[in-house]
Amino acid sequence: MRQCNTPTLALARQSLAGAMIRLGWPPADTFDAQLALGELISNAWNHANTPAPVVQILSVTTRTLRVGVSDESPVLPSLQPLDLFAESGRGLHLVAALTARWGVDRQERGKTIWFECELDGAA
Repeated sequence: MRQCNTPTLALARQSLAGAMIRLGWPPADTFDAQLALGELISNAWNHANTPAPVVQILSVTTRTLRVGVSDESPVLPSLQPLDLFAESGRGLHLVAALTARWGVDRQERGKTIWFECELDGAA
């Protein structure tokens, strides 16, 4: 497990991309994972009021990627119905569309929201 303890979105995305590129993941899959990571970090900032979420690259292999973002809020996220006129509320839908699966693990303090990508495109 590799932790990227930084609230800096660019550095977290760069660390994730570096790990994926070293293992030979294609650019399109790497971009999708970076976008999903950005959504989870933004949610930690905006909805969980966590200025420095902990980003964990939990598992990267040649076939599977698992990334988690931990925040301090005990409130669990849920997919809300899409509102075409809303200015927000699409982040988890985007994560769900870009990844094979996502979920939430409660922690002693807060939670970790994670996603998994699979190289074969099983999103």
